[in-house]
Amino acid sequence: QVQLVESGGGLVQAGGSLRLSCAASGSIFKINAMGWYRQAPGKQRELVAGITIVGSTNYADSVKGRFTISRDNAKSAVYLQMNSLKSEDTAVYYCNADIWTLMASHGDYWGQGTQVTASS
Repeated sequence: QVQLVESGGGLVQAGGSLRLSCAASGSIFKINAMGWYRQAPGKQRELVAGITIVGSTNYADSVKGRFTISRDNAKSAVYLQMNSLKSEDTAVYYCNADIWTLMASHGDYWGQGTQVTASS
C-alpha cells in the first residue's frame, strides 16, 4: 500500500505565496519522477511542474519564474513553492509520483488534492 499525502494549500491574496508539501509512505522501493498537477473548475487536469529522481525539472509555461519544485529523496517528499500567485492559479493541486513498490509492482500514484485559492 502506498499513500501520498499533501499539505499546505489555502487561501491567499493575489501576489502572495504558498508552499505545498507531499509525502509518500508505505511499501516503497523507489520513487522515480514526481510532480504537481492542478485542476480548476470546468477544466482538465494539467501538469504544473515535474522533477526527476536526479532533480531535473520542467514547468508549465504559465508558472515559469513563479513556482519552484523540489524534492527530498530521503523523506520521499516533493514540494512546490508558489510565489506571485494569480487568481488563475486557483485550483485543486494534486501530487503525483511514479513508484516501484516492495512487491515489485509499478504504478502512478496520486494524492487526495489540496485547494489553492488566490483572491484578487
